[in-house]
Amino acid sequence: MGWKLIDLFCGAGGMSLGFVDPRLGGGFECVLALDNDAAALETHKANFGGEAHCGNIEEWLLSATVPQADVVIGGPPCQGFSLLNKKRDGDARRALWEPYIDIVVQSGARMFIMENVAELFRSPELEDIRQRAAKEGFKTKAAILNTADYGAPQTRRRTIVIGWKRDLWEPLFPPLATHAEPGKGSNLPRWRTVRDMISDLPPPKHDYFTGPAPLDLHIRRNPTAKSVARYKAVPVGGNRFDLQRAAPELTPACWIKKTSGGTDLFGRLWWDRPSVTIRTEFYKPEKGRYLHPDQHRPITHREAARLMGFPDDFVFRGTKVEIARQIGNAVPPPFAGALARMVADMLAPMARSA
Repeated sequence: MGWKLIDLFCGAGGMSLGFVDPRLGGGFECVLALDNDAAALETHKANFGGEAHCGNIEEWLLSATVPQADVVIGGPPCQGFSLLNKKRDGDARRALWEPYIDIVVQSGARMFIMENVAELFRSPELEDIRQRAAKEGFKTKAAILNTADYGAPQTRRRTIVIGWKRDLWEPLFPPLATHAEPGKGSNLPRWRTVRDMISDLPPPKHDYFTGPAPLDLHIRRNPTAKSVARYKAVPVGGNRFDLQRAAPELTPACWIKKTSGGTDLFGRLWWDRPSVTIRTEFYKPEKGRYLHPDQHRPITHREAARLMGFPDDFVFRGTKVEIARQIGNAVPPPFAGALARMVADMLAPMARSA
């Protein structure tokens, strides 16, 4: 069944991929994608069909005709949650989940999947979302899920809110995990690891994008000799504190003064664990645990894309910085695929009775 899908705040399309690609979840057709990041939208257009619009969701809604769809997915940016962004005090604009729900209603969707930061789960804003959804005829459930439990090679914790029309069967939510942390007594496959995803890649040779995949995004930086010396001082699983102990003369003064916190900063990944959360500046080791497990360099764009769960044949558009932002902001596609399978199971009885 070709279920119709709308992806709001779609970014590069990590969530779309989980719903569209038969290798992950599949069975859905994206009929509308919307985002205000022009480069990310070009990436989405390069991989998916349907309408694609770049712009502000509120402004788009003023003149748009919303296509009909079976499910709406997407993650309103956390900046839109007033409780999570104290600087929004006094801001008259609506929180960005509100136009999201408007589009759910106008599309005639039977279900929606909203994804956001883990902190949303404990915020009063979640109750506002659920009350608005109930007013529109949706039941809802919410949970904090770890993407590593669903085949993504990354321990990324996100709040998922699922809404469904009251005439549908209640979902099995959270979805049953497909993978498990080693040593927890589960008979599920173990979490996918950094080694599983990137150990076959050679050292990067170029500092510019080349082709074909998988080496198209496998680009190196050009660090100074001082930076390389810093990298070499950090062991597998180590971080800025190891740098400070081994080479205090190479350690930035601000790190020496700060004696606690930040245990992932300037950290080195482990081969046999999932990656930590990949963020938008993974190419800067000072931003997190982004040093390669045994090469003295930060991970490349291709490695980051794999650690997010993107297949090598997914096409990215944009500059180095734009593509890094797209990767770091994405929903891991294997995780989205698990959600897609759950949604398809719920919609299937409706198709059989039609």
